[in-house]
Amino acid sequence: MADASKEGKLTRFLDFAQLVDMASESVGGKILFSTDDFFAPAENLIKSDDPCFKEHEYTEFGKWMDGWETRRRRTAGHDWCVISLGIQGIIRGFDVDTSYFSGSHAPRMSIQAANLEKDKLPEIPQRGVRTGAAATPEEFAAIAQLKSDDWYSLVPMTELKPGSTASSHNYFLVNSQQRWTHVRLNIFPDGGIARLRVYGTGQKDWAATDPKDPVDLVAIAFGGVCVGFSNAHFGHPNNMIGVGGPKSMADGWETARRLDRPPVLENDKNGLLQVQGCEWAVFRLAHPGVITQIEIDTKHFKGNSPDSCKVDGCILTTQEEEDMVNKKWILPAHKWKPLLPITKLSPNQNHLFDSLTLELQDVITHARLTIFPDGGVSRLRLKGFPSSICLLRPRGDPRMRFSVKAGFKANL
Repeated sequence: MADASKEGKLTRFLDFAQLVDMASESVGGKILFSTDDFFAPAENLIKSDDPCFKEHEYTEFGKWMDGWETRRRRTAGHDWCVISLGIQGIIRGFDVDTSYFSGSHAPRMSIQAANLEKDKLPEIPQRGVRTGAAATPEEFAAIAQLKSDDWYSLVPMTELKPGSTASSHNYFLVNSQQRWTHVRLNIFPDGGIARLRVYGTGQKDWAATDPKDPVDLVAIAFGGVCVGFSNAHFGHPNNMIGVGGPKSMADGWETARRLDRPPVLENDKNGLLQVQGCEWAVFRLAHPGVITQIEIDTKHFKGNSPDSCKVDGCILTTQEEEDMVNKKWILPAHKWKPLLPITKLSPNQNHLFDSLTLELQDVITHARLTIFPDGGVSRLRLKGFPSSICLLRPRGDPRMRFSVKAGFKANL
């Protein structure tokens, strides 16, 4: 991890950009307020797709731009907006993207953040269609209750590069370990920004988890994250543990076609392809726990789903994980415990399996999905019980093996 002294400073592209965009509209991010949306509304900042440019397109207010662009300010102050994060948690970094704003980009910006309790938020007026508009006195009065001027500074006022192809991405590292729910983007004094990406990991309040209901322990919204993979040619494995259902093939993990496939494919007696190669992805769970159900969804992968897959789990300390990352996840075979044996998959279908954990009764910290020989998976859900609230009962009805004991912590 970078030195704390570098926090909030402009940096090069870092691994944090492979994490989830916590502000994206695709995970529930929402613009609560902006001072001005004259040329283009702030909602564009949190679009999930990349910005585009339409050379000859204009609106009644001026040039159409795929971003947030305010009018040329002729009054005191500066422009700013407030975003409610769709995924609340730890922010690792920002990408302030000025794509296509070459003569109208915001010359400077800063970012603040807050951790606000949901039940104490004031009622903010609905924004509606905003192009050509500025904030009303009523909107200013409502947002003033959040006291966002006093929010914690994550990025100090910093000059931005214009939106040329080579300089449009402005990356900022964040080392704060605090949980955040809202961010405020300030631009000085006005101008345009195409996208604001807020990269990080979710953080769930595990103490409030209902011990009777299994929870998805690998969900990115709760803090799950991919920590290693063999191939991600068409889509990153983090997509599999994303929020909600898959929207398209682009919203999943897809590998390149393996070149070591035999010229003529054959099946074994169980109907599985006889291939030597495979692809894999390793995930750190949001919380150590016991996996009881596995969901593997190949939706949208109609001609490129894997033939089969398996899932394994293990227990690793933080140092052991770092060692495995450096060793490209060459982990001794005995470390992995089977959660799902090699199992046939079907295209464009959601598959539900009981985990072998029901028999092995193992707490794990990491899970590995292996696909044979290659292909795409849209969603992976590993449902179970966090180790801090579950104890395994003697063998019997698997659904009744978990009970709560206050103060119990897994010995990891």
